[in-house]
Amino acid sequence: MASEAEKTFQRFAVFGESSASGTEMNNKNFSKLCKDCGIMDGKTVTSTDVDIVFSKVKAKNARTITFQQFQEAMRELGQKRFKGKNADEALEDVYKHMEGKDPATTGVTKATTVGGVSRLTDTSKYTGSHKERFDESGKGKGIAGREEMTDNAGYVSGYKGAGTYDKKDK
Repeated sequence: MASEAEKTFQRFAVFGESSASGTEMNNKNFSKLCKDCGIMDGKTVTSTDVDIVFSKVKAKNARTITFQQFQEAMRELGQKRFKGKNADEALEDVYKHMEGKDPATTGVTKATTVGGVSRLTDTSKYTGSHKERFDESGKGKGIAGREEMTDNAGYVSGYKGAGTYDKKDK
């Protein structure tokens, strides 16, 4: 059972942390684990309780907890969540809640298109000088679409035989 809890610990420890190794967990991910796994129920175990237990089990000057400290925290939260059971039974129930859980990404902000946005960003409806800034597919041309690019070949604008000098010489 503890190995499944350790896997869940590692999954939550690396969530949102690009440099995390999975051996230590910060308070944010600990709170997320408690919330996503159903340990924090809002009545007997609140977010304040979770923060207090995290602060209690971590080292004085540390910002993260190891798996050993995590087990101590789960034992404390288990006793608070499942009153009337002994510490080991409560810990087993907490681990059952954690079994196979992954960090949830529900409720994450998504990009929305409100009525006028699609009409304003449709490049096929652009007119005048704005139309010149996009190619047929609607992709922007970059600086070539914003500025009139000059030909720096070295010939004057009215000269028709540009690029023929080398051909005459031979």
